Amino acid sequence: MRFLFYSHSLVSDWNHGNAHFLRGVLRDLIRRGHEATVLEPVSSWSRQNLVQDQGAEAEADFARIFPELESQQYAEDFDHEAALDAADVVVVHEWTDPTLVARIGRARREGGRFLLLFHDTHHRAVSAGAEIGGLDLAGYDGVLAFGETLRERYLASGWGRQVFTWHEAADDTLFRPMPEVEKDGDLIWIGNWGDGERSAELESFLIAPAERLGLRATVRGVRYPAEALQRLAAAGIAYGGWIANTRAPEAFARHRVTVHVPRRPYVEALPGIPTIRVFEALACGIPLISAPWSDSEGLFRPGQDFLVARDGAEMERLLRAVLHDPDLAEALTAHGLETIQSRHTCRHRVDELLGIIAALKRSPRARAEEAA
Repeated sequence: MRFLFYSHSLVSDWNHGNAHFLRGVLRDLIRRGHEATVLEPVSSWSRQNLVQDQGAEAEADFARIFPELESQQYAEDFDHEAALDAADVVVVHEWTDPTLVARIGRARREGGRFLLLFHDTHHRAVSAGAEIGGLDLAGYDGVLAFGETLRERYLASGWGRQVFTWHEAADDTLFRPMPEVEKDGDLIWIGNWGDGERSAELESFLIAPAERLGLRATVRGVRYPAEALQRLAAAGIAYGGWIANTRAPEAFARHRVTVHVPRRPYVEALPGIPTIRVFEALACGIPLISAPWSDSEGLFRPGQDFLVARDGAEMERLLRAVLHDPDLAEALTAHGLETIQSRHTCRHRVDELLGIIAALKRSPRARAEEAA
């Protein structure tokens, strides 16, 4: 099949976690013999920030690391209808411009022979419901929501024809244990500041425990305000700025433990949805300790795949335990890796996607179009 994905950016993962998952899905589709192309806007905010922050060589790095992946930029005069006409399956990410979302749906309604899916991997459905509710999804065959609670929100609001849960996952051809890498640090956290959505949580579950324990700790990510950088420095935590996602496995390998600090909207309004970093960290075989979140879908085995700290004091205690108990660290590593490899790789998600496509092709709408 010929797949066409509309993404905010494939080339840049600067403050853009969906690029991680999309790359893994594309690579697996291509390995299976499908064609897969990405269209991204020439004005992509993430890509512009990547070049401003890291220089043009960062774009060149993408082409070197992922030679099999194809991304084409589009401007206002791009012929979307021609691109759509050449595709069998089109997947449109929710950061796509609303006018274009509607235009693609209209092309489907007006006789497009492609299957059309809308892909939501954010909390705007609950934090900015009017924006998502204002999208014209009438022409879309289905919605891919990256968690069950998000799927339920779409159904309750009447957004979309059919809605499927499609979680993110780890590309385990990239995210894997690297035992050959020498460890030179205790704790690493890879994540962006989060626009105030987890500022207090980062202090309680990351900064203060690392400071009290005197850990060799590193933070990587972007959009840290001056006061956050000052706090990290005062706590003795090294701040390394942006890190390419492809370099994250080595960064995990150089440290003995990591933490998960979810954004507040996911904890409060969309329980059951972890960030992709949970999948990726566990795939790299690093022990993980998480701030509280409800694994309502049973994606993992909390207490076995990772530990959960109810507050900052417990985070401090669990960090000390993992760092001083090799058997505990080894057990967490083994269990987490087992769960990823058996359930949560991009191969599993491509299997699910192909199953969704097959189900939609058997739908009454599809049969009616075939008969027309």
